[in-house]
Amino acid sequence: MPSHHLPLLLAAFRYRFRRNLEVMARHLVDDVAIGWDELGTDLLDGAPPALVAALTGGDQWPSRTLDNLITPDGSPPVRMTVTDYTADEQDMQWGYILHPHGIEVISLVHEDIGPVVDWNTDPRTVFSDNPAHWSSAAPAPAITPVRTAPAPATPTPAPMSASPPRSAARR
Repeated sequence: MPSHHLPLLLAAFRYRFRRNLEVMARHLVDDVAIGWDELGTDLLDGAPPALVAALTGGDQWPSRTLDNLITPDGSPPVRMTVTDYTADEQDMQWGYILHPHGIEVISLVHEDIGPVVDWNTDPRTVFSDNPAHWSSAAPAPAITPVRTAPAPATPTPAPMSASPPRSAARR
């Protein structure tokens, strides 16, 4: 579900994998024999504690792969490709494709392509889990992230002076 996977993947890209898509893809795709049963909070290693708390509510759980599968005939399990089975045959509802500019989220129930969520998207963003909202013809269905810090206080007006205002350049 996008509401679970996208925050973990966006934060993992920034913090654990330090914006290195090749290393992230190797970890998520190449280094697992079959695939993922669940993405865990270990993907948040290196993220600020406040962000981890916002995404997990303080809970922690490990990522789990499907590497311990046993086939009915005892042969070693093999990774399936998209051409091996249809999404319906595998009861798959979502696909995630890692691109240099973001994560393409595909509602496999409705489409073969989907909108791309930019890597710079705040991981606290809440996404819809309704497959009908993930159209390739529309932007990703995101809700503005909830502020975790209080809004800044209203500035106090500066006292009036006879000299003209000055501005300072900041580097």
